[in-house]
Amino acid sequence: MAIQLREMDFDPCAELATYQSQFVGRRGKYGAVFSFVGTMRDFNDGRAVQAMTLEYYPGMTEKHLQQICAEAEQRWDILDSLIIHRVGEVRPNDPIVLAAVWSAHRAAAFDACRYLIEELKTRAPFWKNERFREMSRWVVHNTPVT
Repeated sequence: MAIQLREMDFDPCAELATYQSQFVGRRGKYGAVFSFVGTMRDFNDGRAVQAMTLEYYPGMTEKHLQQICAEAEQRWDILDSLIIHRVGEVRPNDPIVLAAVWSAHRAAAFDACRYLIEELKTRAPFWKNERFREMSRWVVHNTPVT
């Protein structure tokens, strides 16, 4: 499992390829990779968002993300997981989060990856401040699962 919090932009596809290339001892063991990439929208609650600042609690946030990955490993037969999450200023269309899971079979990869992202959205200590043209505000709730 790997957890990374970054202030700089990242390329989700390149990150997946790089991380997977490190699986030297696991080649042939995984038959499924499921990934989710969350990007910043330019709207929220009917308003145009120009930018967002993501704050976190160093040490605590990583611990929460590691716990979520450990829970996924206990619930599903997965080989590895990866979470990369942006912090600092983010602009529309920037990737904010990459969650990925490797497993022998697709069902475990699908289910575990969905678990990672849903738990991250509800349990990980991140704070979001959206900036609009005329003001800014703290986000008080996440987008509901639909």
